[in-house]
Amino acid sequence: MAEGRISRLVPRNQKVLLACIIATSAIDSVLVGFDSSLMGSLNVMPSYSNYFTLTTTTKSLNTAISYMGGALMSLFAGSLVDWRGRKECIFWSAVITMIGGIIQGAAQNIGMFIAGRFIVGFGLGLAQVSTPTLTENMSSTWAWRIPSLLQAGPSVCCMIILLFVPESPRWLISRGRHEEALEILAIANTGGDVASPIVQVQFKEIEDTLRWERERELSVWKALAQPANRRRLLITSTFSIMVMLPGTNIVIFYFGDMLSSAGIKDPTTQLQINVILTSWTLVVAVTASCFADKLGRKTLCASSLTAGLITLYALAGLTARYGTSGYAPGVYGTIAMIFLYNATYAWGITPLTVLYPPEVLSFDIRAVGMGIYTFTTKLCGLFVTLVVPLGLEAIGWKVYIINASVDILMVLFVLVFWVETRGLTLEEVDKIFDGEKHSDAPDLEAIKKGKIVDIDVGDAASVTLQQVELDEKKS
Repeated sequence: MAEGRISRLVPRNQKVLLACIIATSAIDSVLVGFDSSLMGSLNVMPSYSNYFTLTTTTKSLNTAISYMGGALMSLFAGSLVDWRGRKECIFWSAVITMIGGIIQGAAQNIGMFIAGRFIVGFGLGLAQVSTPTLTENMSSTWAWRIPSLLQAGPSVCCMIILLFVPESPRWLISRGRHEEALEILAIANTGGDVASPIVQVQFKEIEDTLRWERERELSVWKALAQPANRRRLLITSTFSIMVMLPGTNIVIFYFGDMLSSAGIKDPTTQLQINVILTSWTLVVAVTASCFADKLGRKTLCASSLTAGLITLYALAGLTARYGTSGYAPGVYGTIAMIFLYNATYAWGITPLTVLYPPEVLSFDIRAVGMGIYTFTTKLCGLFVTLVVPLGLEAIGWKVYIINASVDILMVLFVLVFWVETRGLTLEEVDKIFDGEKHSDAPDLEAIKKGKIVDIDVGDAASVTLQQVELDEKKS
């Protein structure tokens, strides 16, 4: 593939580029989060339920159908992302989500609404595979229609931000576009210094690892069958359970039923609480993302799940004791537990959803592995959105007890099976799983500490480095 230069729109300032990449990830998270909070709000609106004449079953179907779309897309999203590139797939995911949001908001009947939800899920499935693989490298009827139409807004923002975001360096190197990859690595790590040892060692690590993967001549499916990759897939696919089934989707989608159990039955009050809850969760998630690297991945996940299960047990006890009593302090305590639970999830699990899976997966299976992770995530989401409302209707607060007890098993799994990846390059993570590093480049940490300054980048990297320096002098 012919070499090229990265777009002039891509910022050459390290901090500005990082902000654009983070914004891309944030927009993707906003798309997913907006869709979830939207359905949580709609499910407590009488106008929405009355317009479609919803029962518990049809309400569950309306909520769950987007997961079906996401599960279908995830089956081939990995191959698509490897073929067309991460950036292009993010763009098309935004387009698809926008179309689905418009159809959903303009729905004249339940069939049209379900079709729009399915298309939204289709787009979100592609986004959840492509975005982490890029960012890891570097009361009237119209009351429910308007938020649905606004779903197109984050999609448009994503398309605009993509103009300022480069392609993944690993994908570029895998396609022979070394010059662009080296320039992006230089901007992202040193503000544009392509001769920096930090840039050179990262380039060499990536190139050597990709060469090793090519020389094995394994198909994607044979690569997936390797013992180390099976361990990677075990971790990422089971992480889907921790993302979707620790209790968060009960709060997100069916908090109206939860509040009714706690004694708050007025739809307007429920909607007001939801707005405050969503804002609170956003603040916690944004704040937590700034400190996600302060703790190890295992510690962050295990502590978040532990704090969450404690609040679920407390929520069950308060709901059982005060749900029908009308005792105001007890009701307020129940609401407080809902807020605290959302905080524990947003603090620990939310940042890990885009951090941990692509860190664990090696490049040769990263896109396909993210597809598998997305598929299992959607299946878990489908399960919880279909089962939980029936469970709440049948046994009420006892659902929280069951959920919290299952969370204990999740914590034990993290402590026993998870691999710590904080502070490591993706190539150094490969060493943990494969037992060896597929490059003779020194560890990046040694470079950053100044212990090694003379790097042999190899013939291909040397030629690329010289070409970039020559192009810079010409320009």
